Amino acid sequence: MINNRLDKSFGPVGSFSGIVVFIAGLVSVYFSLFAFILVLIGAFVGFSYSSTWIDMERQRVRFSNNIFGLIKTGPWVQIENNMKIGIKKSNQVWRSYSRSNRTLDIANEDYRLILYNLEGKMVMPIKKTDNLLSAKTELQLMCNQMGLSQI
Repeated sequence: MINNRLDKSFGPVGSFSGIVVFIAGLVSVYFSLFAFILVLIGAFVGFSYSSTWIDMERQRVRFSNNIFGLIKTGPWVQIENNMKIGIKKSNQVWRSYSRSNRTLDIANEDYRLILYNLEGKMVMPIKKTDNLLSAKTELQLMCNQMGLSQI
């Protein structure tokens, strides 16, 4: 089983805020039971992320949203011989507003290995890499391991 972590569910700013709320809730649980709600909300926002699980033995993959960082959701998809893997450039921008209405944009540019079906439609992202060279080497490696062709 290979686990490829992709993205934080609420972005970098939301994740950091969730961890701060989680820690504040842990500190104040001693004083109030209301703080337990802060712990749950902080853990949900701060630790949730998406990932892809690859089971090479059974030839299947699963895109998973990991709630609280622990509970894995999402169905398994069987890998068929006519599926293909390709590279797609991803440009994500996370925007946050301060109290003085200033914007903070965090750009995230990466390359993702995408699993495509017979018709050429995207099934799910498989892996995330930082640059095109590493994406090409990972594409070759994944195609050899799974027995699939490239796009």
